[in-house]
Amino acid sequence: MRNAQGKLQQLGEHPWREAVPICVLVVDDDLTLLRFLEEYLQREGYKVVTANRGPKGLRAFYQERPDLVLLDVMMPGMDGWEVCARVRELSDTPIIMLTAKTSEAEKLRGFKLGVDDYITKPFSLEELAARMRAILSRTASQRAGEKAFYRIGALTVDMGKREVCQEGGLLNLTPTEFRLLAALAQRAGEAVSQDDLITDVWGEYRRGGGSALRRYIWLLRQKIEIDPTQPTRLVTVRGYGYRLEL
Repeated sequence: MRNAQGKLQQLGEHPWREAVPICVLVVDDDLTLLRFLEEYLQREGYKVVTANRGPKGLRAFYQERPDLVLLDVMMPGMDGWEVCARVRELSDTPIIMLTAKTSEAEKLRGFKLGVDDYITKPFSLEELAARMRAILSRTASQRAGEKAFYRIGALTVDMGKREVCQEGGLLNLTPTEFRLLAALAQRAGEAVSQDDLITDVWGEYRRGGGSALRRYIWLLRQKIEIDPTQPTRLVTVRGYGYRLEL
């Protein structure tokens, strides 16, 4: 996967404008929206690759290895969910879903697949660009100068390989689950506020992130707790946030 870190030199007013442009793949069957997004993002300094069907989007992903994917949920044939699942089999490239649906069930489905953010149609192009910058900046900063390993009890978090082992077995975590666990591991034994975790995992432009955070805490507990209903490793700090026990 192409690493956006080398393209974000510093977090200034326009950190995304680089000699080597960040590549964004946009997959949507609305040709008018596709054209508007392509023109707007190109003006913002991105390299833009477009596809109007899921299979075309996957081929473009494998060929271009983009730094970020904008993916429509509702498409004929192969929909956005299937495209997302295929991408996640090979890559943790950030994905923003473009959707007209805002139900809890739809969002939970996306979170389980490792979606990084949602933006609901119709949306402001400026808001979309802000969310993209937040995700790209967060991804770059997380990968810069990270400690190689964190050992927390039976858990081992390998930042370089982006893997987590528990009692010798490799855990099957989505990219977002890994980011959340890594954020907690870096401050193991300390209470980490909900706001700090939301910023670490989704960036500063996340709206309504408390609900998403609670879902991911629940998902993580299914994988690291002996009894997820009585957590002893990833505990709630009432009225504040969460703590990963040493």
